[in-house]
Amino acid sequence: MTTEPRTPSQSTTVLSQVMEIGDSNLANNVHGGTIMKLCDAAAGIAAVKHCGSRVVTAAMDEMSFIEPVFLGEILTLRAQVNDVGRTSMEVGVRVEAENVRTGEKRHVSSAYLVFVALDRDGQPKPVPPLAPETVEEKRRMEEAKIRRQHRLARKEAIMARRSRDEEA
Repeated sequence: MTTEPRTPSQSTTVLSQVMEIGDSNLANNVHGGTIMKLCDAAAGIAAVKHCGSRVVTAAMDEMSFIEPVFLGEILTLRAQVNDVGRTSMEVGVRVEAENVRTGEKRHVSSAYLVFVALDRDGQPKPVPPLAPETVEEKRRMEEAKIRRQHRLARKEAIMARRSRDEEA
């Protein structure tokens, strides 16, 4: 099945939410798990927009917490497909917090998630190719390929280590 290439901008998703008391941790900041869940939601929408089918989260490849998020701030998550494999997609998410009283916006977190597209039977299915248009989109694609190489090398090294344990 041949599918037309899609641009990263076609998958762009923006999700905004006010952080409330139910989102807080013991330090009265927003709980990191809340931010992770929102990243997964925004990235999942971007992945669905790219492939036009159900997806499942296969991995959260990387997540950085740069600054705390405070209660009452508006959290805005911007997600976009960075690269695709045969059945998988890497989605990048940038998280900003906005203080509504001062208007200050801060980059507070970034994440990279991997999704697999599923067919009607729940089996992995091919995804459309990605056709980056801008210099920034091409850079993101190249960096996503590096992250994929690292994921695969790490998996291979772990499997080799386990194999040595089984032989002993």
